[in-house]
Parts: sequence; C-alpha cells; structure tokens
Amino acid sequence: TKPKMSEENKHHHHGLFHHHKHDEEKPAEAVVYSETTYNPDGYGGGYSETTTAVIAEQPEKDYDKEVREHKHKEHMGELGALAAGAFALHEKHKAKKEPEHAHRHKIEEEIAAAAAVGAGGFAFHEHHEKKEAKDEKKEHEGKHHHHLF
Repeated sequence: TKPKMSEENKHHHHGLFHHHKHDEEKPAEAVVYSETTYNPDGYGGGYSETTTAVIAEQPEKDYDKEVREHKHKEHMGELGALAAGAFALHEKHKAKKEPEHAHRHKIEEEIAAAAAVGAGGFAFHEHHEKKEAKDEKKEHEGKHHHHLF
C-alpha cells in the first residue's frame, strides 16, 4: 500500500532552542582486519599474523551550505521581527481607536513587541553563526591537505 501523503512529506523539525548539528564533521573511521596463518616449513615457520588497517574518511563538511543555512535563518528572524513589530504597532493603533477594548489591544501589543524582540535576537544569533561559518570556511581553505593515499 502507498503511504499517506502526510507520511511521505514528513520533515524533522527542531524547536527554536534545539541546535541540531546534523552536518557535523565526523572523524575518520579505521577498520582493522587481522589474519593468522600457519606455515610449517621454512625460516620462522609456524604461526604468523598479518594486520591490515583501512582508513575511510568521512565526507568533507559543506561550508557554503552552512553559510547559506545561517543566512536563510537570519533572514527569517529579520522577517519575524518586522512582522511582529508591525503587528505591535497595529495593536497600539487599535487600542487608541477602540477605547472599549483598549486593555486587550495593549496586551496584544506587548506580546507582539516581545515576539519582535525575540525574533530580532534570533536574527542576531544567526548573523553571528553565519560569521563563524564563514571564518571556518576561510580557515579550512587556508589549510594544506595531506592525503595518505
């Protein structure tokens, strides 16, 4: 049977304060093969052991992708701050226009203002994450790579 549309398009979402590092650089993995053989004749006859290590490097970190992701999140934070700020001003206007509901509008204005500050803080945080990612990229590009094979 075909999965439901909701199951097909499931994305993993992480909350605002959950930093998910799915693109972390992973260390190289070594797989060691060990083989024991027996040779009854010849010099040094008897048992001998051969060990072979195979080193598999993990895929390289995509620095450009990380910079793009932080830039996108920074812009989303700016957009959120702008929208919440505009809504706060709208509620402030409504509080003056409708004195009978002024208390409700003032509360909504304060909530929107707090959301704008939070979104602005998130944008600021992502701006600094983006700068760090750019510095990491520059640092990585400056290094000379020595490959074993």
